[in-house]
Amino acid sequence: MNQRVALVTGGSRGIGREAAQLLATAGMNVMIAARSAAELASVGLDYVAADLGTIEGCALAVAHTEQRMGPIDVLVVNHGIGSAHEKLIWEQDPAVWRETMRVNLDGPFELARLTVGGMCKRGFGRVVFTSSTAGEKAERSGSAYTASKHGVIGLARSIALDAGPFGVTSNAVLPGWVRTAMAERSAQAEAQRRGISVAAVWDERAAIYPQKRVLEPIEVAQVIAFLCSAAAGGVNGEAVTVALGGIW
Repeated sequence: MNQRVALVTGGSRGIGREAAQLLATAGMNVMIAARSAAELASVGLDYVAADLGTIEGCALAVAHTEQRMGPIDVLVVNHGIGSAHEKLIWEQDPAVWRETMRVNLDGPFELARLTVGGMCKRGFGRVVFTSSTAGEKAERSGSAYTASKHGVIGLARSIALDAGPFGVTSNAVLPGWVRTAMAERSAQAEAQRRGISVAAVWDERAAIYPQKRVLEPIEVAQVIAFLCSAAAGGVNGEAVTVALGGIW
């Protein structure tokens, strides 16, 4: 993995931060991208602040990486917006749908469009998308999030077919509940809606899984790091669930 260049979005915290640090430890030149420059600066890796739900922001992140480090060999698309603010479909604000698709699906498409062609020309590439178990099993009051995460899996598999003949792999990772800031916001929203404590929400989430706990970000990041490695060349077009063996 020495001297490979990786761009990791959503790299300022949670799964993205852990994945970026693992790739850097493995010898990659890693650029992290997210919206908050202050949070990015705390990671200790090169970074670019950008709105990855816009064409301009995606172009900025890619251009900055290539100017600083060279062509991108590895793309980890981990940024996203959660479902804490969503409602039942008949109550859903269309603006929530559009914003979710902008961030969770349009941005990933644009980042892949800008980078995968170059990977194919050079004969090597790794693309990993963070989807969710909601990418295969719908969640209630989460039409936008669920649809976007289903879409990410389809995008990953489409890229796998397009780029696979050129030594490029594309996969999606589907985490279950992970103790991240995004999941914490959804727990707070659910607790308020149901009139229970946030701790009770997390207890219910943990009860889904055989180990009676939720995931730590590093556990998902380790799977991402493997899929980015040369050792994962035989894995392409897969939706890899990381959910402690639970049915979610």
